[in-house]
Amino acid sequence: MPLFKTTFALLLVLIIALFSVAQNQTKRNDRPQEQGTPQPRREENKKPADPTRYSYEFSQPQFVVSHIVVEHDALGRGKITFERKGEETPIVEPVELSVAALGRVLGLWTELHFLDSNENYQAAKQFPHLGTYHIQMDDGKRKRSAEFNWSGNKNAWALITEYRRLADQIILIFDVKLAREIQPLNTPQLMNQLDTLLTRGELSDPQQLIPLLTELRTDEHIPLIARNHADRLLKKIEK
Repeated sequence: MPLFKTTFALLLVLIIALFSVAQNQTKRNDRPQEQGTPQPRREENKKPADPTRYSYEFSQPQFVVSHIVVEHDALGRGKITFERKGEETPIVEPVELSVAALGRVLGLWTELHFLDSNENYQAAKQFPHLGTYHIQMDDGKRKRSAEFNWSGNKNAWALITEYRRLADQIILIFDVKLAREIQPLNTPQLMNQLDTLLTRGELSDPQQLIPLLTELRTDEHIPLIARNHADRLLKKIEK
């Protein structure tokens, strides 16, 4: 009997202990989880995009390429529209200035203080037979344009020269691609034109021609003389 009582007492103590543990566990599980203090979302420090738009226009009805308009944004991306004498439909091609060319162009706009200036860039001498240039800058708040056929302002004329080089390069690339597709016998003459512009430093950025010349030097659809010339031009640019 004493042994029974002792065993019964121990069993009772064990049951009470297990019950207490279960209750504590339930309380812990029912307790709502503490929420960490929400961290404020860090706003990205993004610089607003520059809305400034730039444009260049050339017009001379008697020239083979009689009208050219280049439009681009502050990143150098935009389009060129050009018309050939005797053709009614203008041609539109995308424009993307290289980093080097864009740096020169934007630097010249800055040097002109274009929006803050009212300078007349037209020189005393007139050369209308060489064509008329029209440049414009619009920063979203202010817009200004200027027109001249010759200028004694070195920065204004340097800007015109940069745009002329850009236009010549894009139009020549267009002509080469077109000849490659439908008039491959014209490619030798176009390679000569490209060589002349390259030698005279009259291209916006010759590095942009590397992909095209790389394709041309192995393109069996064009004459061998044109392929060989493309290879020489490629080596000349890559020096």
